Amino acid sequence: MKLFESLAKYQPQALGMLRIVTALQFIEHGTQKLFNFPVSDQPHALTGLTIAAGILEFAGGILLALGLFTRPVAFLLAGEMAIAYFMAHMPRDFFPVNNGGDLAISFCFIFLYLFFAGAGAFALDNRRST
Repeated sequence: MKLFESLAKYQPQALGMLRIVTALQFIEHGTQKLFNFPVSDQPHALTGLTIAAGILEFAGGILLALGLFTRPVAFLLAGEMAIAYFMAHMPRDFFPVNNGGDLAISFCFIFLYLFFAGAGAFALDNRRST
């Protein structure tokens, strides 16, 4: 269809917005683990694993929002989310809707997509390659 063909020219901008919005949501998970902000009713215990996850989510989210080192950071974060799912969610129940892991799965596959697709528009990676 002609309408859908005309939308293809906006693919880099749509990819860039997906990257930025996902990264901003991911940063929140890191700040909540590290700084309890936004305030949670059930703050995370600061174990080594929680600190490592919080640092990856906070720093990785910032790098993704900026579009800096997008592919390697996205690959690392996809792995983190796969590990989070299988360690924290899967043991609770088989179904993601019951074990609370649907967000971890979504983050994992969005990051995996960014690994293959790149940063899209509005990324510092685009300036580094020129």
